[in-house]
Amino acid sequence: MKFSVDKHEKYVLIKLDEPKLNTLVSPQLKSELILTNTEGQRNIILDMSEVKYVDSSGLSSILVGHRLCKNSDGTFVLTGLSDAVSRLLAISQLDNIITVVPKVEEAIDIIFMEEIEKELNKENP
Repeated sequence: MKFSVDKHEKYVLIKLDEPKLNTLVSPQLKSELILTNTEGQRNIILDMSEVKYVDSSGLSSILVGHRLCKNSDGTFVLTGLSDAVSRLLAISQLDNIITVVPKVEEAIDIIFMEEIEKELNKENP
């Protein structure tokens, strides 16, 4: 499984360099996501711009659970999805628990806005 991990102060960017994301490769990727999450970084951007095919079980096993959803303490953002993957997300209803945007830059903006909102909520409870 080929992917790169780029760690920043507020987020971790994981770029997949795989044409297919299925149940065979997803456990290794999920273990990497868990590793980055347990190092204190909860904001994950998963760039899937190189992924052309995804099966629903492979996608589900990565996205569901272990604090990877936007309704937890952190933000999980998918970027660069093909039309096929976007349709799969809608069918699986996973789009209700994650954020999907076209570009990595937009994902970074979302994370920074949510960080600002958290700070404001602390100051003005």
